[in-house]
Amino acid sequence: MKQSPNRMSRMLCAGLLAVAATGFAPVKAQTVLERSAETRFQIDFRVPDAVLARLLPAGWEPNIATSGAAKDANLRLIVIDRLTVSGADGKPLPGAGGRLAWLAIPVKKQGATDVGQMIVAGLTDAASEVPGVPGTVRLAVRTDMRRTSITRAGGEVQTEEHWLFEAADGEHVEIDARFERAPAMRSASTVRFHSAINPDVFQVFRIDMGIDIMRNATLPIRDRVSEFRYRVGGGRLAPLFDGSERVLSIDAFPWYDRTTVTP
Repeated sequence: MKQSPNRMSRMLCAGLLAVAATGFAPVKAQTVLERSAETRFQIDFRVPDAVLARLLPAGWEPNIATSGAAKDANLRLIVIDRLTVSGADGKPLPGAGGRLAWLAIPVKKQGATDVGQMIVAGLTDAASEVPGVPGTVRLAVRTDMRRTSITRAGGEVQTEEHWLFEAADGEHVEIDARFERAPAMRSASTVRFHSAINPDVFQVFRIDMGIDIMRNATLPIRDRVSEFRYRVGGGRLAPLFDGSERVLSIDAFPWYDRTTVTP
């Protein structure tokens, strides 16, 4: 049955609220560390719970949405192009920026109200991001990122993206996607990102973003992804991607403006 635009908008809003429920928490932030403008591409997965349990520190568990756009997702692969990074004074931070691939788990602390995201592994081409507050980001020895958009007759915009990160020990992340671009839905939120090495250490992201949900296993939206391939493995990543994982959502973030603060 064809959905009306108003009904579809309500459903997408509900989906975004479900995403929020897996990673957002009210936190009183005090000190601004940096401000950045980014673009992102994200894949939500469902992987075996037993594998995730081995990656999470004691006292923490996955915080899995039961409805909405993030339903059943317990692992996110997020690739990031940090276009500009400035300090609290608005001046560019020397050496900051670059590209990253994060593997993040939506988490909650057992017996507490603390929820957020935990970055359990990461690769980057920027030495300034290693090991990062998560303590889990490694330097990639080979990286590549390309994005091409073509406007076709009638105004349809086709975008192709390629991302590659490869570490010296063989850990690798590679994504190729072609999709029809659509207007992004704006969303604002506050998210905690915890260290997987020391979960009591975290940063808070204040985010203003545009999200374009292009393929989703829960929402009845038109699939606009015409080509898609990912290859992730090696080292810490191999147990997570053994072929049993399921792709639940493919999302583009044409803008992702964040202010990073400490509580």
